[in-house]
Amino acid sequence: MNGNTTTTLTVLNRRDFIGASASAAILFAMNGLPFSARAATVHALPPLPYADDALAPVISANTLGFHYGKHHRGYVDNLNKLVAGTEFADLSLEKIIIAAAGKPEKAAIFNNAAQTWNHTFYWNSLKPNGGGEPPASLKQKIEAAFGTVDACRKELATAATSQFGSGWAWLVQEGDKLKVVKTGNADLPLTMGMKPLLTIDVWEHAYYLDYQNRRADYVSAVLEKLINWDFAAANLG
Repeated sequence: MNGNTTTTLTVLNRRDFIGASASAAILFAMNGLPFSARAATVHALPPLPYADDALAPVISANTLGFHYGKHHRGYVDNLNKLVAGTEFADLSLEKIIIAAAGKPEKAAIFNNAAQTWNHTFYWNSLKPNGGGEPPASLKQKIEAAFGTVDACRKELATAATSQFGSGWAWLVQEGDKLKVVKTGNADLPLTMGMKPLLTIDVWEHAYYLDYQNRRADYVSAVLEKLINWDFAAANLG
């Protein structure tokens, strides 16, 4: 894990994912103790940073109930079962992700750890009455990288709608520059040396109850009405 990644995670933990009152509680490791004296890390489902109907009508309470209450919870529960009694049992979530990445024999652990992290990050990439203009610090970097905020939105929309199958669209920081990337399935920028700033989930369960196969409509509505530029600005290095 490079310095940029470490900074991102520190920002996220300290700010409690910008309003998620217990999001940082998912990360706990007892370092500095003999292995026999360490308690295994139990990864918990962090609370949503808003009410389950707060993103309606863009994302309905019904979608949020299934997405958060079933899918996200399922990843957390599966991860705890998979790491119990293994060398991953006392590691933080990020350390599990980095240690398991690229190892086919650890694919199940990586997928569930990464999806746990991705979803917590996604909830905080959204907010009621979002969208609009980014804070000045972020807007300056966006304009330096993309020309305009509108151009950045268009790149995020293109990445999100063109991702084949399940995955994610991300605004990231690589060095001093911002860029848009997309990843498939559970993959995430942390394993690529890039710092995530915000993300859009394009797995079908993120939008299908509300939009059916109209992914582009979902992405457009998220960018216009829900995207949390304040969260992205707080994650800048």
